[in-house]
Amino acid sequence: MDKPRHIRFKELVPHRHEQQVAFRKKFWRAVIHVFAWTGMAILYYIAFSFFFDTPVEYRMKSSTRLLRNEYKKLDKRYDTIQRILDNVVERDRHIFRTLFESDPYSFDNDYGEKELAAHEELLSKTNRELGDLFFSKLNTLEKKASDQLYLIAEMEQHADSLKDGLNYIPAIQPVINKDLTLLTASYGMRIHPFYKTLTAHQGVDYTVSEGSRVFATADGRVSRVITQRTSSGNTVVINHGNGYETSYSHLGKIYVKQGQSVRRGDIIAQSGNSGLSLAPHLHYEIIHNGMRIDPVHYFFMELDYKDYRKIIRIAQSGMQSFD
Repeated sequence: MDKPRHIRFKELVPHRHEQQVAFRKKFWRAVIHVFAWTGMAILYYIAFSFFFDTPVEYRMKSSTRLLRNEYKKLDKRYDTIQRILDNVVERDRHIFRTLFESDPYSFDNDYGEKELAAHEELLSKTNRELGDLFFSKLNTLEKKASDQLYLIAEMEQHADSLKDGLNYIPAIQPVINKDLTLLTASYGMRIHPFYKTLTAHQGVDYTVSEGSRVFATADGRVSRVITQRTSSGNTVVINHGNGYETSYSHLGKIYVKQGQSVRRGDIIAQSGNSGLSLAPHLHYEIIHNGMRIDPVHYFFMELDYKDYRKIIRIAQSGMQSFD
């Protein structure tokens, strides 16, 4: 005979509860197993990675070792080359002192130190001091600009009055010297290369190889061609007819004759090593109303402001003359 319905329900409730408890135990056991195996896998991967390299890691480490070895070799080579270069520089300085009895001039170090000192001075000033300095320099600049405008107006008037006469004023360098590296001795008191005495060097020297082209620096007429044995060697003198004369000494081959008219830029000769000359070079002079003047201020047709400042610094270095 079947049991009553309410009795069967009471017997089923404990049975379902036991199933739920068993399910939860299995679920959490499975979760723990998953975490355990995951943890073991991670530990295994870490241990494997720590003791063993993958092919990619092996290639990268091998490449790194090779690069490190190459870097060490290059570093040693660099140190060796630097020592050799320092020795060469010092030997060149020694030769320079022996030949010219003066120290070579270093533009980069000199001006670099000045710029660094100026920068450090600015950093030490307060904002108020910087402002005062700025306005002071601005006022000075405005005054100089006003003066320059006045001078430019005067120069324009003077240029209009001269007109074609400008062609008869020396205004270019007598040799090709675009990099400004050929000027080796400037106007002023210099040690004579042969007599070893302090003498007036009344022109500029260009160290150019024999056979280099020499140009007339302004329009004019050749007044003298000297080929006799003199200390100046083969020389050409051009009279420009306005109080200016130019002289080109220690020449090789001469292309012009006395009385011949020339124009600015004409090739008048080749450079050489004639006369009392230490090495092949060109000695160039400008004479104005009988007085020799510094030619470095007469290159204005081919030099901008930056190049003019550079050649002035070169001229101030006081290098040894070649004649």
